[in-house]
Amino acid sequence: MDQDAVTAVIDRYGRFARDEAPGRSLVYEAWAQRIAIDPELAAVLARIPDTHRQPPLVFAVMRLLGAPLVTGDRWAAWVLAHADAVVAESGRRSVQTNEPLRCAALLPALSLIDGPIALIEIGASAGLCLYPDRYSYRFRSSDGVVTSLDPTDGPSAVVLESDVDGGPPLRLPRVVWRAGIDLQPLDARDPADRAWLTGLVWPGEEGRLERITAALDIAAADPPLLVAGDGAAALPALAALAPRDATLVVTTPGVLAHVPRRHRGAVIDAARTAGRWVTLDAAGLHDAWNETPELRPGGFALALDGDVLAGVDPLGAWVAWHPGSAARPQ
Repeated sequence: MDQDAVTAVIDRYGRFARDEAPGRSLVYEAWAQRIAIDPELAAVLARIPDTHRQPPLVFAVMRLLGAPLVTGDRWAAWVLAHADAVVAESGRRSVQTNEPLRCAALLPALSLIDGPIALIEIGASAGLCLYPDRYSYRFRSSDGVVTSLDPTDGPSAVVLESDVDGGPPLRLPRVVWRAGIDLQPLDARDPADRAWLTGLVWPGEEGRLERITAALDIAAADPPLLVAGDGAAALPALAALAPRDATLVVTTPGVLAHVPRRHRGAVIDAARTAGRWVTLDAAGLHDAWNETPELRPGGFALALDGDVLAGVDPLGAWVAWHPGSAARPQ
């Protein structure tokens, strides 16, 4: 047994139970707490490659394999009985959280770009963030005023609600072509891929499962072009397929954190070379900002071509527009 790996699992799951799961999922909090104090369970997870040991990934795999949504000894016994399957399946999976609510965070930047737009997302998963024009939005300001946006054909089955400060520009883009790149693209029409995506929703996250399921239906009805590959390497050929009379926009919403640091610069350079670049990232993730982001604790920066426009919730639940952002030259 690799005792260092066991110790790393205990430490990682202890942090998850303490800092990440509370307030989001009682089940995941209890599962992580048990792993942190149970060396036998920790030894099972230590067999998983360290790049595939993230609690949300491993717990989603357990649920996919049939783990009961209970806590305590019954759940622990299930893990031990299915240890080999958990290890094998975790090793071939990756976190592919595809949260359409991120479109609420992307929308202010897209509102500054003249259309029509040809949209490419790097790290697209099933492409649910490629439909900012197909969703409805409800932005609530600090004084309670709600700005409502709906597609031209009426309210969408996906309604994205977000708190907003600072008065960002808000309008639906006109997307005429959409495509994505992912190491392992998922198909919204495939039952197994849909099960994996919905299984990545943490138990207890109210409304998120319904939102993702409705977004999957939209993507399944009009599938985007999705290609398998590395973002930097695959982007030029994919960009060449975009219609020439549209503004090409490349988005990297939350994906760069999953790209090794030594490769992030290449992805960013490829995005900026291809067209306009819109990203959602933690401030310290790279040095491609045109100025240092000033963000709320836990917030990401929304940026257009490196210009920081706003602080945002990583999953889109709030947008804090920076004064003067709308006046930036485009």
